[in-house]
Order: sequence, then C-alpha cells, then structure tokens
Amino acid sequence: MNVLSKIEPLLLQAQKPAQYIGGEMGSVVKKRENVDVRFAFCFPDTYEIGMSHLGMKILYSLINARENFWCERVFAPCADFEALMRQNEIPLYALESLDAVRDFDFVGFTLQYELSFTNILNMLDLAHIPLHSDQRGEDDPIIVAGGTCVYNGEPLADFIDIFSLGEGEDVTLEMIDLYRKGKQAGWSRAEFLQNAAQVPGLYVPSLYEISYHQDGTVQAITPTHGAPEHIRKRIVADLDKSYFPVKTIIPSTDIVHDRVMLEVFRGCIRGCRFCQAGYCYRPVRPKSVDLLVQQGIASCKDSGYQEMTLSSLSTSDYRPLTELCDGLLEYCDPRNININLPSLRADGFSMGIMQRLQRVRKTSITFAPEAGTQRMRDTINKNVKEEDLLQSCRTAFEGGCNAVKLYFMLGLPTETDEDVIGIARLAEKVYWTWKNYAVNKSRGLRITVSTSFFVPKPFTPFQWEAQITRDEYHRRVDLLRGSIKNKSIQYNWHEMETSYIEAVLARGDRRLGKLLETVWRKGGRLDSWSEYFSFERWMEAFAETGIDPDFYALRERPKDEILPWSMIDIGVHPEYLWREREQAYRSVITPDCRVQCMGCGANCLLPDGVFCDEDRR
Repeated sequence: MNVLSKIEPLLLQAQKPAQYIGGEMGSVVKKRENVDVRFAFCFPDTYEIGMSHLGMKILYSLINARENFWCERVFAPCADFEALMRQNEIPLYALESLDAVRDFDFVGFTLQYELSFTNILNMLDLAHIPLHSDQRGEDDPIIVAGGTCVYNGEPLADFIDIFSLGEGEDVTLEMIDLYRKGKQAGWSRAEFLQNAAQVPGLYVPSLYEISYHQDGTVQAITPTHGAPEHIRKRIVADLDKSYFPVKTIIPSTDIVHDRVMLEVFRGCIRGCRFCQAGYCYRPVRPKSVDLLVQQGIASCKDSGYQEMTLSSLSTSDYRPLTELCDGLLEYCDPRNININLPSLRADGFSMGIMQRLQRVRKTSITFAPEAGTQRMRDTINKNVKEEDLLQSCRTAFEGGCNAVKLYFMLGLPTETDEDVIGIARLAEKVYWTWKNYAVNKSRGLRITVSTSFFVPKPFTPFQWEAQITRDEYHRRVDLLRGSIKNKSIQYNWHEMETSYIEAVLARGDRRLGKLLETVWRKGGRLDSWSEYFSFERWMEAFAETGIDPDFYALRERPKDEILPWSMIDIGVHPEYLWREREQAYRSVITPDCRVQCMGCGANCLLPDGVFCDEDRR
C-alpha cells in the first residue's frame, strides 16, 4: 500500500513536512519487483534524531548494496503528524517507497536508549502490526532489534522476534540471506525463528523460558527448541575491511548532527566502571590513517558538508590522531571545513591538537572528569588526575578558548558529600586557571558544569549496584548548587525522573512488558523528550500493573544472582566485572589496556594472532 495520495493533502498541516515525504539526495529507490527481501529500518525517534545516527547510515547503505535487498528508512512521526495519521487512517510508512511498513519482510528497530521503548510499541501500532510476537501470523513482518540496549532487551521480549547482539554489518546480511533461503524453501515463521537462533549473535527471546523465585529474582533461563544456552555478540574484527558509506543521504531539513561522521575506531582502552559502551564495544579495533583520510575526503566531496566529526568513545586515544588530523586538514583547511573531536580526554589533550582544532574556527572545549575528587575518580577508574584536567584547560585557554564544558555524575557508588562539593571546587580551579593563563580575558569565561544521575547498566562493574533514592539525589543537587558561588560557572543538572525510569528498564526483566504496554496505552511516547515525558504516567502504570520500580532501580544485587541478561555473552567475563567492582570499593585503579592487559576476555572475539588495539598507521 502506497500512502502518497493520503499524505499529500496533509503535509502543509505538519510543522515539519519535509521529514515525511522522502526524496532526499542519496536515498535509494528500487523497483519492488526486482527485490527478494524488503527491510524497514526504524529509528524509534523523530527524523532529526534518527538521521544523525551513524549506525543507520552504515546498515542502510550496506543492505542496499545487495541488488536483491531493499532497505528503507522509517522514523517516529512528531505528535502533530501522528494525530493526522491516526485521524486519516494512514499507516506507518517507509520514506523511499511510501509503502506501508506492514508490507515489508523485516521491520528493524535500533535501541539506543531505554526511553525509546514506548516509541517502538507506538510505531508497531501505527504500522498495524500486532504488538505481541506470539500474535503475529505468517504474513506479518519479522520484528528485529539491535543497538546498545539489546544487551538487556528483556523488557521488550514480548514484542521483538529477534534481537541482534553486537555489530550488525555481518550478522544482518546473514539473517536476511537465511530468510531468503527459508522463503524459497517454504519455511513457516516458527521454522525461520528456530533457524535464526542458530546464527551466532541472534537471540530469539521466544525460545527461552524464564522462571522466577518467590522474591522476584530470576530462578532460571532455559533455552528451548535447540536454542543455544548463551548468545555471543558479533563484532567486525578488521574495521579496514568493514563497510563504510562514503555516499550518504543529504537530509532535506535540519537534523541534530548535520555533518560527516568518520568513525576512527571501535572499543575503548579505558575501563570506566559505570560505562556500558566501554565494555560492550570491546575489543579495541582502530582504522588505518590512510583509509580514514580517504573516506573523510570522499565523504566531504560527496556531501558538501562543511564540518566533520571524528567519532569514537575516546578520540584522543587513537594512536596516530595528529597524523590523521594533518592528513584531513590538508584537504579541509583551504575549504574551511571544520574538524570536530567531541570525545577528548583531559589527559590526552595537547597544544598540537588544540591548534589543529582551531584552524578553521574556534570551538568550546568539553571534558568529562565525571567526579570532583581524586578518590571518586579512582573509584570509577577514570584514570584522570586533577593536574591533567587543569593542564588541558590551560592549553585551551592559552589557545584562545573562553568556554569549557565539564560533565559529572551524581549518585555514583561510595560518593560522599565531600565528593559532591569537590565538583564545585574543581570548577573553581578551572576558573583560576583561566584567570592566570588566558591570552585574552576581555571576552570573559563561561564554565558549564553539568551533572547526570548515575544509572547502573548491564555488563559494567556497577551492574550490581543500587541507584540512590530520588530524595537523596535532589539533596545532592541542592548541595552542589549551593557550593557554586562564581558567576562564571553555570550549573545544569539532569532531572532524576527520567534516569529513575531508565534504571528500571535497564535492569528489567520480561515482566516489564506489561508495564511498557500500559504506559503506551495511557499515552506514553517520545519519552526521551521532556515535553512528552510524564513521570506521573509511569508511576500510575507501576501501580496498575503491580510492579515495584524500586525492586529494579534501588536494589543492590548479590554476586550469585542470575541477572535477566545472563544468557548474553559480550566477551568480557562476569568474573572480571566483579573484580573491577571490588577494586572500586577500594578506590584502586586498573590501568588502561595499552599499559597492561588485565585479561577482561574480549580478545576472544578476535581471530587467533590478532591483538586488541593493533596499531594501524
């Protein structure tokens, strides 16, 4: 079903009509009759957010590189256009063909943050696809989900047919090839799912039975129909051989990150104990300089963008960063193309990098010390000293910078009031560094201190920890706010309500499926947007379903508890994570992977003879 005739009269009633019509330069349109499998890649948020996502760009181009496969984009409509769609009985549709999503073979969601979960239910409903996997028939599409949140996708287990664990470049094509094979052989839906469970990296939740103790904790996770006991994530071992789309879609309206995004490496050599990405993206795999320069220049030529972001979890940890910047600047500098490094570490910032960053235009500098005292930074294994941060700030100020953003977390394990006040003291020291070393004080200084609420995430050393209570969080926010006296320091804090719900979902089990459905039926959607999020709605849903949110968010787990995600293998050993937790309580740091390999286990995902963080100059 093509919806063009239905949406055309309505577009001018939408606030941002361009995001609903497709037709952008670089989008891929194929003939329906020439393809065997159609894949709807759904980003469970709006166009402006989803079009900024590098993972979507990679998989979209990768799937479409196969002549017999067609991948199209689908985004969550904004509230105004959703109302128009429902009033006029317009089903959710894909942008390339304007065909209804329910007519596709696969509908794939990327799970980047927990508060997008209600959007998934809403999009399935808009598409007229049964919400529950056990209610779908042979003619319904296969619902797939990948992304960071699938490392605990259990709250969505009732709604998703297949979770894809890890990096999707290889396993997605394997899954589609298997579907095509099954389609030709006349497999039923159940037969395909059972065969898909045998593909490494694919987790079929319906093939696992979960039992619970009387106290609500997981008793056992039992695979059925020959499904494996553990599902190991997939990675791309050699990024130089991985697919990267030089040609990309040029959006027809503003998006959040409208620029070239160049991924320099995957993984992280650090071991920040709160950081899920730092463990789930291991092992470290860099791209070679020559390839990155080639891809960066080609991407700029194709798109016409005037800005490029070097993307990774910690860009300053890329060994030949200076060489890479020089190679790119040779092309970018005379064309006034700005190079942005958004994830610099305070101990990896130098005047050389500063000078390269500021060649086109001066930018503010962002650092994330995460904690205000050295004891606390050692607890979380940040491996950054106060003198590192102040030296980096000095470098920035001597280079003409007059704006610094500092990111911290509140509610970390073992945190005391002294640690909270330490954030204000550290910001004050940054101010005096500017006072002493800035080359031009006439423009003044702007220091932005931002705090978020600690959320214990799966597959981290803090996955067993309890979140602090909401009242205690507010007390610490007030304590920090009252400790900041300098008018050059602005304090922003993240509201705890969303982080509390995030903690519930991050550590939740399948019983939360009824919670998600209840929240959605009460109007929950676009919950990551402050204007749509309603804490009262979530609390009402908890009460109606009889679910205690504190059981998930505020409860410390013992070492021997079976966690809802215990059937998933990310390569990093649970024993290693527990040892890191014990190190945290002693405020003992673990050296980064480059200083000493501590045997986390992630190198088991690489072929024999290949080491993490291999230097690819």
